[in-house]
Amino acid sequence: MKLPERALALMPKRWPVRWRLAAVSATLTLVILVIFALVVGRLTSNRLHNDFNDDVRGTASTIATQTQVQTTPFRRILTPQPQTMGLAPNATVRYVYHDGSVLPNGASADAPDLGPPDINHVRDVGGFAVAAYPVPTTLDTVRPVYVEYARSQASINATVNRLWLFLALGVLGGTMLAALAGMAIAGRAMRPIAVLTATAREIAFTRDPSQRIPEPERDDEVGELARTLERMLRQLDAARAETEQMMHLQREFVADASHELRTPLTSILANLELLQERLESADPSGEDAEMVDSALRSSRRMSRLVSDLLLLARADAGRSGTRRTCDLGEVVSAAVSEVRPVADGHVLTVDELGSVPVQGNPDELHRLCVNLLDNGLRHTPEGSEIHVAVQRRNGSAVIEVSDDGPGIPAGMEEQIFSRFVRGAGPADVAANTGTGLGLAIVKAVANSHGGDVEAGSSPKGGARFVVRLPAT
Repeated sequence: MKLPERALALMPKRWPVRWRLAAVSATLTLVILVIFALVVGRLTSNRLHNDFNDDVRGTASTIATQTQVQTTPFRRILTPQPQTMGLAPNATVRYVYHDGSVLPNGASADAPDLGPPDINHVRDVGGFAVAAYPVPTTLDTVRPVYVEYARSQASINATVNRLWLFLALGVLGGTMLAALAGMAIAGRAMRPIAVLTATAREIAFTRDPSQRIPEPERDDEVGELARTLERMLRQLDAARAETEQMMHLQREFVADASHELRTPLTSILANLELLQERLESADPSGEDAEMVDSALRSSRRMSRLVSDLLLLARADAGRSGTRRTCDLGEVVSAAVSEVRPVADGHVLTVDELGSVPVQGNPDELHRLCVNLLDNGLRHTPEGSEIHVAVQRRNGSAVIEVSDDGPGIPAGMEEQIFSRFVRGAGPADVAANTGTGLGLAIVKAVANSHGGDVEAGSSPKGGARFVVRLPAT
């Protein structure tokens, strides 16, 4: 794995790309500057120490060559000749024998103990750089004399410390500049992608693939991405237009077919009813009467199905009946009166219905209410209570139908409004009856009137349907 890939892999996944690129740039710059600083710092500090040691060694050699050796008249004693040459600050000179013992008057009282002389190396003794050099003499002395020159390393150490400090500041400063430069370059490089992202987000929000992708300024990878997205959107827009056209034609066909089927079905129902009356008067228990009764039930069921499909097809196609101001309370009251004779042992309770005017089609709203009540009758056992209420709430006309039956199965609160969905619960008495379009019609009528419907649980544990329509 290359270093940039490893650095990117270590970055937090939630960082923006420009931050990652800037971080990689700063990391690479930091690594390079650290290596450069270590090499330069080490070479420079070694050179400074070597120059300092050479200076100490040279000074020791100079002092040794300028030193004179004298003897006393009574015995041969080596004594240093006082020198007038100036020494560096924090420096000291000692004249010693080979074993490190100091000659008489060979060192000042405050001179540190530098140990035995070593003419081959510059030693570090107590923070001093010590160089030794033999004192030249023509006397036949038994014990040679050495000059030990010691100079404090405080100044050279301070210089080296300042060097490392400057290198560290340079590394930090270079890393920060690299990060800022990386942010600027990455931001400039990512600007076209940000524009593409904003356009894609707007298309996702509006669901309108007909919008155009901005034309790229450069013919690079980003430009190729923009052109690819543009071609994709054009294909999606064309596919959507074809789908909408097909759906429109299908809705028109279903609406027209359902409308055309109503006339022959009405004629069939009329003829079957007339034939049923004649057979009942002639032979009510005959086989022909049973066949007519079966055909009449099937025709009525088909008529209801065609009516439901026609209503849904018109709602899908955007066709709606004549709208006028009507009282929702009167519509609900009429629906309850229509359903009450076929309640089959159910208890219908109705709150006092006040005047709640809405702008809508009375027939479609009546169908909505009848379907909600019929749904309660079908999917609750005998003896269940179905409660109906109409009220004005927060500027909306609200129809609420609830019961104390088995309720809606968990997770089906939205699914039950789909078409051809039938109940199949253990307490459902209508699992194999109906067309599965009742609640779909309720939703379609509510939506076509600018409202909505939701399903939930009633306070008594049964089902609860709430329809909200704009009130006038």
